[in-house]
Amino acid sequence: MAASRNVMRAVRVFEFGGPDVLKLQSDVLIPSPKAQQVLIKVHACGVNPVETYIRSGTYARKPALPYTPGTDVAGVIETVGEQVTAFKKGDRVFTMETISGGYAEYAVAAADKVFPLPDKLDFKQGAAIAVPYFTAYRALCQKGHAKAGETVLVHGASGGVGIAACQIARACGLKVLGTAGTEEGMNTVLRNGAHQAFNHREANYISKLKEYTGVEGVDIIIEMLSNVNLATDLQLLSRGGRVMVVGCRGPVEINPRDTMSKESSIIGVSLFLATEEERRECTTAVFDGIEAGWLKPTVGSEYPLEKVVKAHEDIIHCSGAQGKMVLLP
Repeated sequence: MAASRNVMRAVRVFEFGGPDVLKLQSDVLIPSPKAQQVLIKVHACGVNPVETYIRSGTYARKPALPYTPGTDVAGVIETVGEQVTAFKKGDRVFTMETISGGYAEYAVAAADKVFPLPDKLDFKQGAAIAVPYFTAYRALCQKGHAKAGETVLVHGASGGVGIAACQIARACGLKVLGTAGTEEGMNTVLRNGAHQAFNHREANYISKLKEYTGVEGVDIIIEMLSNVNLATDLQLLSRGGRVMVVGCRGPVEINPRDTMSKESSIIGVSLFLATEEERRECTTAVFDGIEAGWLKPTVGSEYPLEKVVKAHEDIIHCSGAQGKMVLLP
């Protein structure tokens, strides 16, 4: 119906700030795809923590105002721009990036950032692929140089990126440990490839981790909340171990001597900085995983567009994630 009126519902941000700057409008013009772009009718859009940082104005990348948030959508091709041969109207697809923003009924994306959505995955799962799995693969394999036989600790393993990291690490032959904040979260982590789960809300969980890993420690830590855990992470690492900083919500104090004693590394991870070649490698790995059957996105909380403010509050403050949060237009 929206297409005939040429307008759609979309979330708009007119100023940076708290979740309440997210405004749902019902008269936003449906964007038109230019050359090498496609217009997607959005069936689901992933919600990522980074979108809350961008919205608050504290992130390194600031979009021009007003803008519509959202990068990883899944849906059906509505129209294609000139020079697009890979897709046609009606194709099921998912994206790793949009041009017009994904918190909307329609979104424009560059055709080379759009991928066919395999039949075995639904749209909600499609919206849980790109950012989580590409980020996890980048952290583990491209930047972390994970090798079969190594031990990985995924901190915050029950969220979108955490589950992706557990599945990828297990498929690559690593020993996988994960933390979560609830009993359900720990079960989710174990169901998605972890050999052992720890509750990071327990006061003594660090000593349990140390007891479990012994003097060797862990080779790689995938860290979603480095402002809380980084100093402790350095003490859990093996010799030559590395902390992959995927998420951070503020500064932290560490003792650099802890890196010297083990020649360990702290490595930042940003999917936005991936080269074309690295993105292609991520894509290949993801499709191999879908084909092999071990890549199964877990969808967590679902929100209609009307509840976008609540979604942004919950992704930062909820007691424990269980899968990827999605918006449903």
